[in-house]
Amino acid sequence: MPTETAVLQTSLGPSLRRWRALNRVKQEVLAHELGVSQARISRWESGHAQPDGRHLLKITQLLRARPSTAADRALLDLVSRSSDTVHLVCDLTHRLLAMSAGREKEWRAPVSEYLNRPLWRFASDGIRAAEQSLAENGWYEPDGPDILYKTERVEFPEMTIPECSVRISRLPLADGSFARLVRADRTSAMS
Repeated sequence: MPTETAVLQTSLGPSLRRWRALNRVKQEVLAHELGVSQARISRWESGHAQPDGRHLLKITQLLRARPSTAADRALLDLVSRSSDTVHLVCDLTHRLLAMSAGREKEWRAPVSEYLNRPLWRFASDGIRAAEQSLAENGWYEPDGPDILYKTERVEFPEMTIPECSVRISRLPLADGSFARLVRADRTSAMS
């Protein structure tokens, strides 16, 4: 499995805009760094255009989650030690950053088989639909909400995705990138 994945076109523009706002980087400055016009950055952020391979690679490297501080590593440790069935992925690339022992049992392989690898190829139709609606549900806003969605059961040789309600939460990392905490939603199961 490759260690990078193609970034979903629907998430690149909003992620780039959010990263710039959080890091107080103007479009002109980013354009200069990437060797493109400010108008091109604006078109990428609005979704009216997509970066080519070279620019996409640079932007992905800029925006992908890199948990490197003590606080970031503590978050990974908390996820790994959680008694809940949870995992943490890069919000932009869907690369696995950490998973709990409960999730490891569902996925039928050691964490080392998935760590730093994109999980998008295992997305169910429900997961794909939820991903396509993130922007309209406020995910990319500064104080974006948790997103709750349903997924159907899907069997892969490497893992089972159970039919359930899923809650995703966006967590900021020290470098300005975001991770996504993915867990079954117990509140919807009680209603």
